Amino acid sequence: MVKIWITATVLFLIITFIFWKLTIGHFKKDYNNKMWILSGTRTFYWQGSLLISGGATVLVIFLLKAINIFSF
Repeated sequence: MVKIWITATVLFLIITFIFWKLTIGHFKKDYNNKMWILSGTRTFYWQGSLLISGGATVLVIFLLKAINIFSF
């Protein structure tokens, strides 16, 4: 069970980093610097980022279970 938690945590961090690298430029350009400095805009961005990363992590874990790499 510990192996699944470690794998899920590492996957979550990797997916979050990849999502951040792919989308931060677009969102900073979409909102100007004055709006981006406000904490509400960044909070909205990170809430969405963590939600998408969490969902992608769950999908990857279930795909690994479906191809019999993990059994839980």
